[in-house]
Amino acid sequence: MQPHTASGPSPAERLRSIIAAAHSMTVVTDGRFEEVHGLDGDDPLGRIHLHAPGEAHEHATPRIPIRLELTDVAPVPVRERVRARVTLSGLVAAPYRADAGASTCMELGQAVLQDARGRWYVTLDQLQEAAVDPLAVGEAPMLHHLVADHPELVPLLLRLVEPAARQGLVRALPLAMDRYGITLRLERRTGHQDVRLPFPTPMAEADQAGLQLHALLTAARRSSHHRLPA
Repeated sequence: MQPHTASGPSPAERLRSIIAAAHSMTVVTDGRFEEVHGLDGDDPLGRIHLHAPGEAHEHATPRIPIRLELTDVAPVPVRERVRARVTLSGLVAAPYRADAGASTCMELGQAVLQDARGRWYVTLDQLQEAAVDPLAVGEAPMLHHLVADHPELVPLLLRLVEPAARQGLVRALPLAMDRYGITLRLERRTGHQDVRLPFPTPMAEADQAGLQLHALLTAARRSSHHRLPA
């Protein structure tokens, strides 16, 4: 498993935040696929309670496999917009119904986060201990605002990227933002590269995002001045 560092979220934090911000998910039980839409901030874990194996149905009726599938998609139109996929698998007492009044108890067998860098397995304890990123729900409008209303800021942030990474650049767009930093996708004629710019300190609240971005932009302006010939 990838170690947790101060420059980025742990796999458990990412997985928990993707679940919390999900607009939809696919639920597979008993061979039936059910698309659940319109979550929009209604955390799926409020509808489906995760339990340790053997905890949810001690006096069990026969249980059936269940799989929850969620896709994390970049809010802005970068190449290859799927940032990560989350799969939760386990057992339930009856096929899932999105229109059911009561929540569903699910014995969690496995939680998996997969992205372009690899695959990570998250335990139930890690998932329950992980905090939802304060920007998880508000990330999309923030990145849309950055691209639509302040397009001049992304080239400025590029000054913090190593010159070698900027060679052959066709386009740069913000791919993601969380409490630890912002990630830019650098697109070239063939392929792309993601570069992470960490904030000076991780933010505790979403309303600190403006200050953290301002700090990065100030550092970018200073960086360009430092490169000027004497």
